[in-house]
Amino acid sequence: MKIVKLTKENIDKEHICCAFSDKKCQESYELKKQWLKREFDNDYVFRRLDERAKVFIEYGPAEKAWIPVTAPNYMMINCFWVSGKYKGTGLGKTLLQQTIDDAKTQGKDGLVTVVGTKKYHFMSDTNWLLGQGFEICESIPSGFRLLVKHLKSQGAKPAFNDSVKTGECPDKEGIVAYYSNRCPYSEYHVKNSLVETTKKRDLPLKTIKLETMEQAQSCPSPATIFSLFYKGKFVTTDISVCMDSRFDKIFEKRTE
Repeated sequence: MKIVKLTKENIDKEHICCAFSDKKCQESYELKKQWLKREFDNDYVFRRLDERAKVFIEYGPAEKAWIPVTAPNYMMINCFWVSGKYKGTGLGKTLLQQTIDDAKTQGKDGLVTVVGTKKYHFMSDTNWLLGQGFEICESIPSGFRLLVKHLKSQGAKPAFNDSVKTGECPDKEGIVAYYSNRCPYSEYHVKNSLVETTKKRDLPLKTIKLETMEQAQSCPSPATIFSLFYKGKFVTTDISVCMDSRFDKIFEKRTE
């Protein structure tokens, strides 16, 4: 099965796996493509299966990652999905090995990625990565872990930035959502679904869009695709909480 690498030259005619058939997220989809085009200049890589499927990996230099982690000379894995009928086919290992090969070629000390202590939405499978030689480097109270796969015996120890250590955001009133265009779902659902959902429940809402790498690296959550806080406390990375039909179930469960 063929793996495609997206570039500035081919991205306009290639899909980016998520939301390619979701009409309401069309604008968000194009914003993700624009984000990718800019990040390609920072040596960002997007590889996917040459099919209409969610089988892909995104990664780049950790110093340029839109994630509040300090990991000099490491490669940061961002989104990494193998879904549906393609699970168990070895494609995940193939995509990971290509990332490792790139990291070795560039002389990186290793790979890092952020996951949950349990499975978090829009984050990679923790147990699978641990089975591929990753190790737990750091855990924080909000339920996130920083994993590392060493490629050299020596190197700086990766760490979460101070902005995420407490698991709280500066705003202590109502609901606060941080998001970026790293995902083709986030813009639409934060600006439309979540606004309507919180208004219906008379809940105060503040949305904070991460527009730059510097803003993302100082975010109070490592999940810069989407993170929801309530009264200053981290709640969830699950974008479906924005929807009226899902809000109560997710929100009440996470804030009990």
